[in-house]
Amino acid sequence: MMVDTVPGSRVGDAAGEAPSATTAKMSVPTLTAMVVGSMVGAGVFSLPARFGVATGILGSLIAWAIAGAGMLMLAFVFQNLAIRKPELDSGVFIYAKAGFGDYVGFNSAIGFWASAVAGNTFYWVFITATLGAFFPAFGDGDTVLAVALGTVGVWLFHTLIARGIRDAAVINRIVTVFKILPILTFIVVLFFAFDAGIFADNWTAYGYGDLGGLDEQVRNTMLITTFVFLGIEGASVYSRYAKRREDVGRATVLGFLSVLAIFSLVTLSSYAVMTQPELAATRQPSMIGVFESVVGEWGSWFISAGVIISVLGAYLAWTLMAAEVMYMPARNEDFPRFLGRENENGTPITALVVSSMAVQALLAVTLVLSDALNFMLDLCASLALIPYFLAAAYGLKLGLTGEAYEGVDRRTRRKEAIFAGIATAYTLFLFEAAGLQFLLLATVLLAPATLLYVKARSERGRRMFTPTEMALCAVIVGGGITGVVGLATGFIAI
Repeated sequence: MMVDTVPGSRVGDAAGEAPSATTAKMSVPTLTAMVVGSMVGAGVFSLPARFGVATGILGSLIAWAIAGAGMLMLAFVFQNLAIRKPELDSGVFIYAKAGFGDYVGFNSAIGFWASAVAGNTFYWVFITATLGAFFPAFGDGDTVLAVALGTVGVWLFHTLIARGIRDAAVINRIVTVFKILPILTFIVVLFFAFDAGIFADNWTAYGYGDLGGLDEQVRNTMLITTFVFLGIEGASVYSRYAKRREDVGRATVLGFLSVLAIFSLVTLSSYAVMTQPELAATRQPSMIGVFESVVGEWGSWFISAGVIISVLGAYLAWTLMAAEVMYMPARNEDFPRFLGRENENGTPITALVVSSMAVQALLAVTLVLSDALNFMLDLCASLALIPYFLAAAYGLKLGLTGEAYEGVDRRTRRKEAIFAGIATAYTLFLFEAAGLQFLLLATVLLAPATLLYVKARSERGRRMFTPTEMALCAVIVGGGITGVVGLATGFIAI
């Protein structure tokens, strides 16, 4: 899921509780708790309907097994990269730059920034869709009133951040409680409401209609499983705070398995109280409707309060993150200089303005989307695949070439290369699962962004493109043109 803290960066120090000298030696339980807190966010509240519309219980079990294995390998890649290349600490994009050149690194940074922007837009749609359960004028988060409220929220948070307001540790603690408590309550209550007959009928859900084969069902769940695990790269940054180096791997596994258990139990427990078609028809955030069907009206208020508090806390941290993802490449001379400007409060103000305007633009787009909430979720996950794939590929490149493995035994190098290879294959599979629509939409964003790269290179008097980079640029621009034509002709339906 999108993280509520972003450790290991300027934003992390601002948005989260940066370990101090007195907390620099963390135990396994403490490290595990930090890993869990970095991954559990808003997407979990939409799991019941997203799985219900795509598959039954068997398909969901297979999907979580694949996602669990793939994302765990990706977590190990980030952990290994932090150990093998500790000097690369400017963000996820820096791995793509180190491994495949400046232009690839630029596109990785743009992809991660655009993912953060789409995720922040998703948050406002999610909040207003939650309010829509009580106030119909908000609809599913895609009405004029919903966009108006989101607009007020975007610029209110923008103003607070521009003035130097940061996400304090106490806010993080409150947010963590309010996002974990309703989720655990949901799981426990639905466990006691377990209906064996409904659960059995949902095993394959074939009796309710044609969901396609298991392979199709699993593919149709991959983007939501990707979205809920966004932020998994944060697990590796705690390594320098561990009492023992081996504790990091243990905490990563324990924390990840805990989060995987929470997500899968939310999904499976939903299948125990509602049929697959009922789950598919539940309005988002679907945990609200499922819980209300079991406990009554108070359940909708209980889950809704948790949703709104959790999402607002996450939005603050990820607004800082979106600005940071533009600020750091500008400081590294990969983005134009103006994006590296700070105001008197130390806030990357130009990057913050651009990010807020981008969220505002996407909010306006929700007025013409057929399913704004799920579209923004899928767009966010699809864009995040770009830096994730490139980081995994860089880890694989290091393992195969032996770079950064001087003095490391062959068994360790071979193991880490295998992990990176699985992570690379998994992210490639996710691209295929996302489908052509989201790949073309990604190039629609990447193609015009190349102008920022050209400006940055010209400002520093650097060569624009190598022959390979020119070919890549041509592919991206061609994809962008195809995407625009597809949107205009209806080939790409949003």
